[in-house]
Amino acid sequence: MNKLLLEIIEAHGGLNRWRNFSRLEATTVTDSALRSIKGLAQDDHPREVMLWLHEERVRLKPFGDPYWRCDFTPDRVTISASDDAVVDDRHDPRAIFVRHDGVTPWDPLDLGYFEGYALWTCLNVPFVLTMPGVDVWETDPWDENGEIWRVLRARFPDTITTFRTDQDFFFSEDLLLRRHDYHLDIAAGFDAVHLMFDYIQANGINFPTRRRVYGRGPDRRPLLAPLMVSIDVSNVRFI
Repeated sequence: MNKLLLEIIEAHGGLNRWRNFSRLEATTVTDSALRSIKGLAQDDHPREVMLWLHEERVRLKPFGDPYWRCDFTPDRVTISASDDAVVDDRHDPRAIFVRHDGVTPWDPLDLGYFEGYALWTCLNVPFVLTMPGVDVWETDPWDENGEIWRVLRARFPDTITTFRTDQDFFFSEDLLLRRHDYHLDIAAGFDAVHLMFDYIQANGINFPTRRRVYGRGPDRRPLLAPLMVSIDVSNVRFI
């Protein structure tokens, strides 16, 4: 394992500790300009997220209707009622995005697919960087208002459904994750800066509870208007 990555993993709680857990459960409140771009209504109600740490699987509830949930895996997205009856589903959900551009409206299954892999990646960092096939190396440091942040670039294999293959991760002097850069390839097609704040410790894992996503300018600085996505996380527990 990359030496810096190993130190980062230890700063977040350690690989052995993370491997002893199977799921992350939390409450999220999300606001999103991206929803407006994609023709979806805003939904700022609290939502329960259940995320499997070692396989790409996410459950979101409620989803749309107060009694519905959405289950994501890379091969299928399903919306189900409380009695487990399938309301709607889609196999091979990524294939449909070939026909999309930046302003193509989304349906709920499109949203479920995007939120599923986005949350699985972002809430599972930095531990996801240790998964088989992920290639990690250190790039040039970043000057954040006089503080030097170290940067890891990760190249994800085809076996992991995520944002674009190459993504950058920025770590402050305490080696906690502060920023994550990626390209929203299936959404509005823009380069994103995902900033993390307000760390807590949940079951021995250091975890940021406030997240803000902006566009990225040509100087790699975040474009602070508009705020594309905000995610506030509470009741974090590793199971």
